[in-house]
Amino acid sequence: MKKFIVRRVLLGAMILFFVSMIIYSIERALPTSYVEGRARDMSMKQGAKPYDELVAELNAAYGLDKPVLEGYFIWLGKAVHGEFGESWIFHQPVKQKFASVIWYSFALALASFLLEIIIAIPLGIISATKQYSRIDYAVTVFALIGISLPSFFFATILKWIFSINLKWVDLYGIVSRMHESYGSVGKVLDMAQHMILPVITLTIVSVGSLMRYTRTNMLEVLNADYIRTARAKGVPEKKVVSHHAFRNTLIPIITILGSTLPNLFGGAMITETLFQIPGIGYTSYQALTQGDIPFTMFYMVFLAFLTLTGNLIADILYAVADPRVRVN
Repeated sequence: MKKFIVRRVLLGAMILFFVSMIIYSIERALPTSYVEGRARDMSMKQGAKPYDELVAELNAAYGLDKPVLEGYFIWLGKAVHGEFGESWIFHQPVKQKFASVIWYSFALALASFLLEIIIAIPLGIISATKQYSRIDYAVTVFALIGISLPSFFFATILKWIFSINLKWVDLYGIVSRMHESYGSVGKVLDMAQHMILPVITLTIVSVGSLMRYTRTNMLEVLNADYIRTARAKGVPEKKVVSHHAFRNTLIPIITILGSTLPNLFGGAMITETLFQIPGIGYTSYQALTQGDIPFTMFYMVFLAFLTLTGNLIADILYAVADPRVRVN
């Protein structure tokens, strides 16, 4: 196991190197340029320097006058020492800005993730054990609706019903205008109320895939020979499902759950933007659209790191869930 982990970590470091190089190259090639936008604003002021001269000065100031490969290795040398620079549009260190917004995204993603597991796995198992019944058809329809719904469309419908018509929750934001006047408990409840619609949106649009995945793998296991043998020996159906079948269904489910690690910390860009939740997704959207290379690089490399870590954790959990699986 130790050799496997060391080998995977070294492979992950190499992948992260090439991924970050590609991301930096794409960032430099994007038509959205922070320098050009700022130079344009500065050139419009009275007595300002010409636009082209300002662009040249700003490119030199932000290190964009160097070739892409040289600029990447300068960024990499600083990143290895934990220095990611200052965000160009937020005017504060990248890590400081990241730390101030990540927990909004984490709370949002964790709540929807737990609801997804609580809803999807039991319904998937029930649907498989009652194949072709009304319950199975109902679960299948519900799952397909969730899979088919675009998050921006479903979020808009929720806002129209609960914010505009019923006026139960605010349309945007993470806190209300009276937030500062509340006590500690009131502030937490106020933020929780603003999280309701985003959490529902993320849960509904993601629960269908896990539900169908659980049902499909459960059906495959229930049709296996050892399940027929257990039933022939008179093992109660409840024990057959919970002890024999479900344990072996965990292996493919772990693949899905392991890949959710980036989602817990990576933010939901579309949902956070629609509800204007100041999480990492909404913040990264602002950075991307305004050409903030330092923040975007940190965010994208962070997502790549989480993806590699999630895959490693999933591989290790395989051996935990099934003793037949060995890593070497």
